[in-house]
Amino acid sequence: MRAPQGWRWPALAAGAAGLAVVVLLAVSRRLDLVEALSAGAFVAGVTGLALLAADRSAQARFDNLMRSSVERAPEAPPYPALINALPDPILVVSAAERDDLTSRRYIFANSAARDLLRIDRGEGLLVSAIRDPQVLEAVDEALFAGLDAEAVYETGGVQDRFLRAYARPLGLALDGRRLAILMFRDETEFHRVERTRVDFLANASHELRTPLASLSGFIETLRGHAKEDPGARERFLGIMQAQAERMRRLIDDLLSLSRIELNEHIAPADRVDLAAAVMDVVDALSPIARERGVTLEPRLPAMGAPVTGDRDQLVQVVQNLVDNALKYSGEGATVRIVVEPGLSPDSATAGQRPDAARLALLTPDHPQGPYTALRVSDQGPGIARANLPRLTERFYRVEGQKSGERSGTGLGLAIVKHIANRHRGGLAVESGEGQGTTFTAYFPQAPAVVAQAPAAVAKVS
Repeated sequence: MRAPQGWRWPALAAGAAGLAVVVLLAVSRRLDLVEALSAGAFVAGVTGLALLAADRSAQARFDNLMRSSVERAPEAPPYPALINALPDPILVVSAAERDDLTSRRYIFANSAARDLLRIDRGEGLLVSAIRDPQVLEAVDEALFAGLDAEAVYETGGVQDRFLRAYARPLGLALDGRRLAILMFRDETEFHRVERTRVDFLANASHELRTPLASLSGFIETLRGHAKEDPGARERFLGIMQAQAERMRRLIDDLLSLSRIELNEHIAPADRVDLAAAVMDVVDALSPIARERGVTLEPRLPAMGAPVTGDRDQLVQVVQNLVDNALKYSGEGATVRIVVEPGLSPDSATAGQRPDAARLALLTPDHPQGPYTALRVSDQGPGIARANLPRLTERFYRVEGQKSGERSGTGLGLAIVKHIANRHRGGLAVESGEGQGTTFTAYFPQAPAVVAQAPAAVAKVS
């Protein structure tokens, strides 16, 4: 900013001084007109330089005054910091020409957008961050048509998320480029609620049909010709009780699976000792193991094994895997439960049985580690290679294998897989016919874990 009168006063003063010299010298006739004009010009120049120096000094004082007043003025709001603090992902996009795809760039991305799109810079090519055609089309409508647009954006991967993308025009930048803002609103929970409702109704109607038909048939029989037969009545009532118990377990497992799927996109953040969870399950299942003549052999780190997770769900993982191993282990067999901390993704899924088939049933989208692995091994009949990919399907049971009186619902491994997915972990299986089976579930290790002591071996029979 300049002083109000700027350069005008030094110029006017110099001109006036020169004109006065010309008049005085010409009137006194001491010099002719040309000499008078030369002398006047010299005086005007000297006067102008003197006044110019004074004006520059005044201008410097004026600039310092304005600068100090600006420094004392209230600061502008920190808009980048405010946008970075917003929980919704936000991008500012610019573009030059509609036909030039490389001109579409995001020139600002807040923290939530960088986390969602996994970008490490605040600007770059738009197509390098978002490849969804519907979202890119919505951005083009905002940029070149000046219209509000929206689209559905799915991230994909094992932790799939559903977001609503909103594109809004922002006009033109100073360099003439078109600007638009792209915002995302997370609607994962709403989609999961609807899908969970549909899946629950479909699964419940399918799986409950058989026990309900069985119960209806036995009730009709008891009210008919078996009404006066005490032996048949006792036998039929036992079957009916078993069917009712199966229905109860089925509904409990379906509700549990639905709750897990509902929050599967939200990773837990608690610190849980996986070794302590294993011991709780071993203590609870020891009576069943003794009844079946099976030995439970936990091998746990002496210093514990802290992981980042939800304790109730981790206990459910251990219980489902150990319970499965007990079902398929004969009398005199041993079920080993091993907890190994500090593993990389590759070592967590490394094979434990040289001659067995191995398959990853769940792999994290972005494996980082370190992980803590839970391995549960049985000495049962094993599983054929062809059946391994279907183990985590709902209600799937390996054909020809009976689990005895304590039959399951076919949802145990599906629950384990979804819990591991919510914890950003993984699940693997290795098995061979006649060689037994080992399931490995691994979870992110909690930060600041101290070095572990050698494993301690205990046997519970």
